[in-house]
Parts: sequence; structure tokens; C-alpha cells
Amino acid sequence: MKNPILFDFPDSFETARLTIRSPVPGDGAEVQAAVAETIDDLRPWMSWADHVPTVDEEEELVRRARARFLTREDLWLLLFLKGTHTLVGGSGLHRIDWSVPSFEIGYWVRRRFAGHGYITEAVRGITRFSFETLGARRVEIRCDTRNERSRRVAERAGFELEAALRNHAMTPTGELRDTLIYVRLEPLEAI
Repeated sequence: MKNPILFDFPDSFETARLTIRSPVPGDGAEVQAAVAETIDDLRPWMSWADHVPTVDEEEELVRRARARFLTREDLWLLLFLKGTHTLVGGSGLHRIDWSVPSFEIGYWVRRRFAGHGYITEAVRGITRFSFETLGARRVEIRCDTRNERSRRVAERAGFELEAALRNHAMTPTGELRDTLIYVRLEPLEAI
């Protein structure tokens, strides 16, 4: 298998309302503002949402994420309203196995943009990118069984429930949780 660092693909693409792209230096302030606005919504589901980060902390994460994107280890993606620098949320392709290739899509939405279909749109666009550009053979979405919003995104984006793993992981508060695995094994028509 070719070393993934040699894979060439774009670091941004668009959907109807979004520009989806790799983080770049300077994005830290906008990411920090979005996380600060949304921290109470993120805490139950995201282990990294244990505090509101400073701008410098977020800028450091952005720069590390950019490096990991370039080395193809993890493909963190930021979701911006098309034509602006307004962050709608975060997503990306994680748990990458380039030998398959397979990916897991993760996502979160900024509080003020919740309920407007942006994350479903982003997941569809990232799924298309995964299959058409990255040659995916498997794309997963994993979520806590209690995360109804995340479940609905997976279902609206055309993913099928493949498995329910009982006592699979710990919540950010240290409780045992069950995990649902949704999957796409082929691109959707017209997603």
C-alpha cells in the first residue's frame, strides 16, 4: 500500500450552503468562539468539551489538526457558511484505515445553527467526498445510544444501523455507555 502521506486530495470542498475544509492557522479564534457558545451542548457527548478553551489552546489544536491532515493521520474538517468565516460546526474523518480504506465521521454543531440541517448536509457532503475522492469502502458514524440528534443525522444521511455495542465506552462523566454504529458501504445516489 502506498504511504498515505503521498495521497493528494483537496483540503476543501463545498455543499449547497457550506465550505468544508481542513483547519488552517488563524482558525483558532473562530473555533474557540463556537465551542464557547456550544459547550453545554457538547459536554454530555464529547470528552474534549470538559472546559471552554482559550483562543491560544484552540489555535494550538487547529495547528496540530492541520499537521495531522497533511500527514493523513486524521482529517479534521471545519464547516463554514459558504463565502464567510462563520463556523457552523466541526466534523471530520477519523479512525482512518487506509488499507480498506475506511473512515468514521464525527460531527458537532454550533448552538445557533442547530436544527437547520447543516450537519446532515455536511455529513452527506463528507460521505460523498469519502467515496468519490478518497476511495472509501466503509464509512461509519458512531454515537451514544442516548444521543438522539446524532442518531437522526446518521439516519437522514442514509446510514444504516449495523450494530449496538453494549457497555462499549465511558461517557465524559465516567458512566458506562452503549454505542451505535451506523454504516455506509457504498455511496448514496444523489446525496
